[in-house]
Amino acid sequence: MNFNITRNEILPLLQGVCGVIDRRQALPILSNLLIVAEKDKITFTGTDMEVEMVTTISHHPETPGEITVPARKLLDICKALPDDSKIGISFNKDQIVIKSGKSKFTLSTLPASEYPSTEALGNSSEISLSQKEFKALLEDTMFSMAQQDVRYYLNGLLLELEKNSLRAVATDGHRLALKEIKVQTGIEESQQIIIPRKGVIELIRLLDSDDKNINVEISQNHIRVSKDKVQFTSKLIDGKFPDYQRVIPKEGEHPVKTNRNTLKQGLIRASILSNEKYKGIRLVLQNDRLKAFAHNPEQEEAEEEIEVSYKGDDIEIGFNVTYLLDALSAIKTEEVILNISDPNSSCLILPDDDTDCKYVVMPMRL
Repeated sequence: MNFNITRNEILPLLQGVCGVIDRRQALPILSNLLIVAEKDKITFTGTDMEVEMVTTISHHPETPGEITVPARKLLDICKALPDDSKIGISFNKDQIVIKSGKSKFTLSTLPASEYPSTEALGNSSEISLSQKEFKALLEDTMFSMAQQDVRYYLNGLLLELEKNSLRAVATDGHRLALKEIKVQTGIEESQQIIIPRKGVIELIRLLDSDDKNINVEISQNHIRVSKDKVQFTSKLIDGKFPDYQRVIPKEGEHPVKTNRNTLKQGLIRASILSNEKYKGIRLVLQNDRLKAFAHNPEQEEAEEEIEVSYKGDDIEIGFNVTYLLDALSAIKTEEVILNISDPNSSCLILPDDDTDCKYVVMPMRL
């Protein structure tokens, strides 16, 4: 294998592919990336056996071939070279030689035949939607995913496909985020899949905020997203997501309506003196007034008063302030609606428009 390429061509490809490769791998081959040079293209592949990124560029190598090389070292070398550098890459026996100007690097390699490949998708549903919409769908819900929960199905994000809609749901058992977008999926029966945390993070990194369409393929065990000359594949979590509709409260008769940013800034200020471990904050709702109280083991206290529109009974309730702030950050409207029916009920947070977004935060004892 032998080809020449510029730093500006190869660096973005390596940065994308190396993102899915973990630094600490039990198998040495998984710390490498696969380079395949063919007659008119070069393909770079990275995987950790859960997610896989494949990037292809049009190129005419001098000599075709395939080999795996240490991913992080190759990336660091290309990063360290000057802008617009010309890079020559050639394979010699068990090593790959990288030359650029007066610099020369020799890296060890492992055979391409040992590199794991993703199994074929088999029967799959295929939908096309704008990457801007898909990215926003994931970003506005992913913060509610669990981290290393024994209920492994919570360590991911549920995608629910209906004939005319696509819904994302994430929960860690203490809060829940749901968002729905209108899209023609073409499927007759609803379908649920759970994308693992790493797959969600890498998808958000891959997608751009423009209206260009992407293809999404969903099979029994995988999700595959194709964008330009990049193909991303993630295994799915094999498990049953809980019945999330059961935990979403109904909209109350006396909702709290207020300016989103005013509420958010007030909670941020009060949270400064909350308990660092539990992040508890006490909310007291009265007629057209919301008070937020926080205290910590050092006997320090914070109190914030926020103007709201509210006509119901007085309510005193505790929440994890981080969960409230995460939901408020995901909402984009100027006004926000909070539904709190009693001191033992979850809070339903909604944007002040017709957007299909719902955020649920369970109360906590203080």
